[in-house]
Amino acid sequence: MTYPDTSFLCALYIAQMNSMKAIERMKKQRTALMSTSLLFFEFRQSVQFQVFRHSKGGDQGYSLSVAQAALATLQSNISAGVFQQVQVDWGDVHRIAERLAFKYTIKSGHRSFDILHVATALQIGVLEFLSFDENQRSLAKAEGLKIS
Repeated sequence: MTYPDTSFLCALYIAQMNSMKAIERMKKQRTALMSTSLLFFEFRQSVQFQVFRHSKGGDQGYSLSVAQAALATLQSNISAGVFQQVQVDWGDVHRIAERLAFKYTIKSGHRSFDILHVATALQIGVLEFLSFDENQRSLAKAEGLKIS
């Protein structure tokens, strides 16, 4: 079982530096990616925030049409079974996240959502974690997840 983080989804649905790596990785994926409402919320929020950034300067973020295409493609992939949305015990995720934050944040500077994604992956029992965020990858690896 494999869980992607938001950086992986962003690379998959918005053209950027890691997009080819994400596409190549997906070509190898034989089962649905595990996903949660948290993952989809953060991705959708990020896309909307990038539209806001673009509206304020033009050279940052991306256009509404790019965002709409990304969100529509994500929804199409959800409907096609590319993702398997699992139910999560959020109380357990928060307990795991507290443990991770206490153990790693002072030393390595992890952000809340990064910790929550790793905690979620641990709670649902995945073996592999997909991310392009090096700090988050190090956290997942430290907790015994295979990183790709």
